[in-house]
Amino acid sequence: MLTWKKNTPMHTPLVARCLRGLETVVAAEVLGSKLGAVTELRHREVHFRTRQSVPSLRTADDVFLLAAEGPDVGTTRHTLRDLVALAELTDTDRLLSVRRGARASARDITGVEVSASFLGRRTFTRYDVEDVVGQALARRLGLPYHARRKGTAPPPGCCGWRLTLDGTRATLMLRVDDRPLHRRPYKQHTIAGTLHPPLAAAMAELAGIRPGDRVLDPCCGAGTLLIEAALARPGARFHGFDLSPASVTAARANAGDLPVRVRRGDAGRLPLPDACVDRVLCNPPWGAQVQAQGLIAVDPARWWTELRRVLAVDGTAVLLLPDIEDLATALRHDFTPAHVQRLRLAGAQVFLVCLVPTPSASPARGRPCGASAPGPPEAIDPAGQASA
Repeated sequence: MLTWKKNTPMHTPLVARCLRGLETVVAAEVLGSKLGAVTELRHREVHFRTRQSVPSLRTADDVFLLAAEGPDVGTTRHTLRDLVALAELTDTDRLLSVRRGARASARDITGVEVSASFLGRRTFTRYDVEDVVGQALARRLGLPYHARRKGTAPPPGCCGWRLTLDGTRATLMLRVDDRPLHRRPYKQHTIAGTLHPPLAAAMAELAGIRPGDRVLDPCCGAGTLLIEAALARPGARFHGFDLSPASVTAARANAGDLPVRVRRGDAGRLPLPDACVDRVLCNPPWGAQVQAQGLIAVDPARWWTELRRVLAVDGTAVLLLPDIEDLATALRHDFTPAHVQRLRLAGAQVFLVCLVPTPSASPARGRPCGASAPGPPEAIDPAGQASA
């Protein structure tokens, strides 16, 4: 049976979409931010109710108003017409009214677009689903429908709808804002392998950054991890290194006025003293999207050696690893896993891990933070330019 949950704006039912594996992290952000009550966790979805008009979730890809739910229509194309009932059941006037009150902008709606996804094998495509639901919504609203089938971007002012089929339910949702949450305004410059911002926010959250902590990303790329951490914990100190001049330029531009210092440096021999970093956030260049450069390209173990050297005895490193077997490498370099979580990122399996130094094997005990590192390969001036 199709249902629509009628609620006052003070108890609006919402759905946060996220990466597979981050559902509990998003739920924790909802609860920790006192946005409302979590009602259900599903595949890539966190359902919750809120008393706030504009929920701000940094670990979610997007946030939607729950429009209608019904049974999954099955696997064959001829049942797609059953999805029209979802559009007919939706109280569009009410949803659009709530959306107008929650949006940051006041742009008029010019059209309808739908993004669909489903679990399992089907005899239809996502575009077939989008067209059926989108055309039905467009008729109800008296607006043009923008099809995504040809890959063209929707025109300004299109309201975004989302339809999911999870094998049990068909769920129709309306995006709260004009653009997805994962499209961060600060990210004006990008490079190959740049990290998904909500995942970077989740990593920063798991790191437990404290006021005054020194936070390091030794392979910072476009700076996404450090920027997300600085936005969440502005009282800490953030330092990034990258051997690529293009990455350093992109990271500095993206960081803008945030307290993030980015310099050029080799992750295999960082110009930092021993044991002076409290938190490390990193998506290392293991070769899937970005090839390692410098010393770690010749000897990948140097990455782990440097990480162990600069991390404080009570420090934490939050990393993305492509294979669970990489934990064996971490153990050999005197790290102990404190948290391991499997994720799906761009269709691939990755592991989000928190590592702490093994207490019995601290290599830098007693050296004060600020002492000179032994034999740095290069000096780096305050502007961040390397000199031999």
